[in-house]
Amino acid sequence: MTLPVFLELVEIKAKTASVFPFLLGTFYALYHYHQLHLGYLLLFFIAMLVFNMAVDANDNYQDYRRATHNQALNFREKTNIIGVHHLTPSHIGWMIFWMIIGSAGLGIFIASQTGWPVLWVGLFCYAVGFFYAGGPRPISTTPFGEFFSGMTMGFMIFLLSVYLNTYDVVQFNAAFVGPIFVASGLSVCAIANLMLANNICDEQEDLSLKRRTLLYYIGHQRALVLFVALYIIGFVMLISAVALGYLPRLMLLTLFTIIPVWQNTRQFLAKQVKKETFPLAIKNLFLITLAQVIFFGLGVWLHV
Repeated sequence: MTLPVFLELVEIKAKTASVFPFLLGTFYALYHYHQLHLGYLLLFFIAMLVFNMAVDANDNYQDYRRATHNQALNFREKTNIIGVHHLTPSHIGWMIFWMIIGSAGLGIFIASQTGWPVLWVGLFCYAVGFFYAGGPRPISTTPFGEFFSGMTMGFMIFLLSVYLNTYDVVQFNAAFVGPIFVASGLSVCAIANLMLANNICDEQEDLSLKRRTLLYYIGHQRALVLFVALYIIGFVMLISAVALGYLPRLMLLTLFTIIPVWQNTRQFLAKQVKKETFPLAIKNLFLITLAQVIFFGLGVWLHV
């Protein structure tokens, strides 16, 4: 397997959905608590990234395995990366297994050093990661895919990044978690929209594979309305977080991304084609989260 094929298998282009929330959580810890635990933070970053890659590789692997005989030529050989690049499924399965074991080992060590909250939140994330593509009814084939992807990557990674830097000075309770949830709201919504855009573009394929995603229940047009609404909710949560003092005022400059985000959204609303317009949702996620990272970093540095 070549490096470009491996990166495609683990969907490296979508890793901003986990890396940027990690950075935002780190900045949040600096902004509010003025401290970092760089060793644990680095180990968590490695464990998080490896597990995220394993989850996306497993999604491709499970899709390949579940394709029926009648779908094999169309899906396995022409769409799924394992079939397109003639990869050996058993090799992919073992690679995913060892990636999960390695990341879990790092996670258990971090939890043993920093406390039970890391273990419980980590177990939740691993459960979501496993059942996202595994089990008799994977989350990705249900109407809950958007919710779990947004909450796990947008909120849980943010939360863990904050807690690992502050575990020795905070109590893990509602007063600690609540503000972090509001502060992560825009990321949660943008990540959920990435999943929603993917499901909108894959509507016919999902039907043929008997996946009953959110789109199956609410319909195509309502899904497009939800796509717009999630961006609106996210930006409202950003404004609320700044007004409540959870985020620095400079984070309001993120609102300038509304212009390109809306332009991309209008193009997506006009046509929903996987290869043509789904990348627009990826661009929106990148713009939104990159802007938050930049302006949060500047807010921490300038104390504004």
